[in-house]
Amino acid sequence: MIFKIPNILTIGRLIMVPVLIFFFYLPGQFGDWLTCGVFVLASFTDFVDGFLARLLKQQTKLGELLDPIADKILVVTALVLLVMNNVIQDLSVIAAIIIICREILVSGLREYLAKFKLRMPVSQLAKIKTFLQMFSISILLAGNSGNELLFGYGMQIGIILLWGSAILTLYTGYDYLKKGIDHAID
Repeated sequence: MIFKIPNILTIGRLIMVPVLIFFFYLPGQFGDWLTCGVFVLASFTDFVDGFLARLLKQQTKLGELLDPIADKILVVTALVLLVMNNVIQDLSVIAAIIIICREILVSGLREYLAKFKLRMPVSQLAKIKTFLQMFSISILLAGNSGNELLFGYGMQIGIILLWGSAILTLYTGYDYLKKGIDHAID
């Protein structure tokens, strides 16, 4: 059923994406903080919806389908905005590309394995990777306002954390690919 709390949170996360885009283009500190706030709120729903689904025994096929899609749309949209507006630039664009490519790879792998009724559970390391991604993107979306709050080092901290999440992304992507290939061969 669509009107279960976890599903509502997931759908809300999808609805927040166009709001995030709109706020991103608002000028000044107001726009920075609104953008960061919407992304943090959307990221929080990512952590809460699955927890509530298990706690309230409200796991649904719709939630299983929409949750990873909503996560990927949120992260990819934020990364594209940051790259297009030169917040993420030069070699750091590689970190964004790694993250986006892994999201596509894992989505395709999950879809392929679903044909065989096989599921790939999310690893603990992948959860840490997701948190690090969300945290780094939040800092970068805070823009100059966040930079000032972190004593002028906000952008550097955000980029370092983005690279950290990209490294974890490579490892977890490889791990999922290896497990997926093992399942496909069996």
